[in-house]
Amino acid sequence: MLLDTASLYFRAYYGVPDSVRAPDGTPVNAVRGLLDFITRLVQDHHPDELVACMDADWRPHWRVELIPSYKAHRVAELTVTGPDEEEIPDTLSPQVPVIEDVLDALGIARVGVEPYEADDVIGTLAGLATGPVDIVTGDRDLYQLVDDARGVRVLYPLKGVGTLQVTDEAWLREKYGVNGPGYVDLALLRGDPSDGLPGVPGIGEKTAAKLIDAYGDLAGIMAAVADPSSKLTPSQRKRLDEARDYVAVAPKVVRVASDVPLPAFDPALPAEPRDPAALDALAARWGLGGSLERLLATLRG
Repeated sequence: MLLDTASLYFRAYYGVPDSVRAPDGTPVNAVRGLLDFITRLVQDHHPDELVACMDADWRPHWRVELIPSYKAHRVAELTVTGPDEEEIPDTLSPQVPVIEDVLDALGIARVGVEPYEADDVIGTLAGLATGPVDIVTGDRDLYQLVDDARGVRVLYPLKGVGTLQVTDEAWLREKYGVNGPGYVDLALLRGDPSDGLPGVPGIGEKTAAKLIDAYGDLAGIMAAVADPSSKLTPSQRKRLDEARDYVAVAPKVVRVASDVPLPAFDPALPAEPRDPAALDALAARWGLGGSLERLLATLRG
């Protein structure tokens, strides 16, 4: 089980009241909410291995160089030497280091690699997996990894993680008319305002799906643009032709990396905390109470 950790703690932050606080009054709603999410996921799905995948760089420069608008609307501060500062609610950002410390003390694998996003870590781990993989994320970009033959599916939270949309190839085809790899082409043609991807003007989701169905993939669609006998409408041909520069670079931006250099780590779900003393101190300092106790009981089985 691969967790898109930031996606989940953002959901926890907005789903759990900020009246959930540490003894000193600091909000810990994202911390406790994420622990509750992990408990429910382990109870419901019984993974042997679980990896909390992290954004070591939420807006990699190599993606921005190709499409400068990539996530630009979410930048709080540009930096020269490291990752740009992301606009995060004031009471969430202090909780992220606490989440990291708690996961480390528990012994739940936490993997982030610069200059990559959590999506890229997930894509690499999913590609290396020898058995079934459940990816838990509220980010539809990861639909591209769905692969029935390899047992890779996306569990998309609809309400917390108790109600999950199980995304497999049948669901993708019914909803979007594409398979996993086809979702990359669909997303880049359609665009995605939440990621600052402009898309091809005038090519919406339904048109993109019809083009992929007719011509197979992005390369087939662009070949049809150059083929005067193809059945593209004059408007589609013109819009796609004018978007050639964007279409040339967008796949590298939209497609998750599959070759992230991963550090050594142990993905096995721990039965006991790696550092009980550190975990006790964190529990007392941040008032993690029942959320941590329920997770520990679940891990112990």
